[in-house]
Amino acid sequence: MDAAYSRIKGVKSVISGYAGGAKENPTYEQVSMGNTGHAEVVRVEYDPRIISYEDILNIFFAVHDPTTLNRQGNDIGPQYRSIILCDTQESLDQTREFIKKLKKEKIFSNPIVTEVKILEKFYPAEDYHQKYFEKNPELAYCQIVISPKLSKLRQKFSHLLKNP
Repeated sequence: MDAAYSRIKGVKSVISGYAGGAKENPTYEQVSMGNTGHAEVVRVEYDPRIISYEDILNIFFAVHDPTTLNRQGNDIGPQYRSIILCDTQESLDQTREFIKKLKKEKIFSNPIVTEVKILEKFYPAEDYHQKYFEKNPELAYCQIVISPKLSKLRQKFSHLLKNP
């Protein structure tokens, strides 16, 4: 998700990290074992005068699969669950309403399983996880998993891109 959000106008910063679990100061190795309760997440800071929260949500639901429980593509485990952690009650309510609208409009053929709750604590990931795609575009994982998401982003949201 960091590769997608970092390309969007109005997004000030994207930090990869871990949240939603109980383990204090988890490492990637601990989170990837799937027993910390944390999910791999990104923290997105944006300018609401340039991009709306609704657009942030539209991008989220377009570039990843919100219908698979504890899985994103070939990545399997609770650390890969679809989750949105909100800083405020207002954004929590807005996110829940947005999901209700998606369900009502039957945007997805399978049920949306995205977990939505208030963010309690965010732990930034190690430096080598920040801007992972930009640092490793030639890796097979980046070509197979991230590149198609960026293609979808360019197709659906070219009007929101910093450099279309």
